[in-house]
Amino acid sequence: MSENQKIITGVSMVEEKQLDINNEEEIKKSPTDKVDGHRERMLRTGIACFMGMLTGILSYVIIGNPSVSPGESLSILGWLFLLAGIVFQKHIFMVFKIDYTKLGGKDWFYQAFMTFAFWFISWTILISLQ
Repeated sequence: MSENQKIITGVSMVEEKQLDINNEEEIKKSPTDKVDGHRERMLRTGIACFMGMLTGILSYVIIGNPSVSPGESLSILGWLFLLAGIVFQKHIFMVFKIDYTKLGGKDWFYQAFMTFAFWFISWTILISLQ
């Protein structure tokens, strides 16, 4: 690459190699870092599942059968329990010293979906046992 091309593009081959080396260092993790990350993800998933079951049981105990007409106040209470369970996870993460600030939108969507799934399943099972 000639000097004129370096000036025009502002990038040289040496700089590109340095950027690639930095990216490889970020991607490669030690085995202990991988295990710690896996444990943290499993703990977050467990918290989401627990909150889903807890809000499903709470919905069953307080509301019972959700065949309440939509105009009544109890019909939306189950959804409010679910939303509270999703939001309350942030506080549980603080107790378990999980850094929730590094979670992105995809991670929070996963947490919300797992909570919803377990809320729905647990409430449905309890209703079908009646």
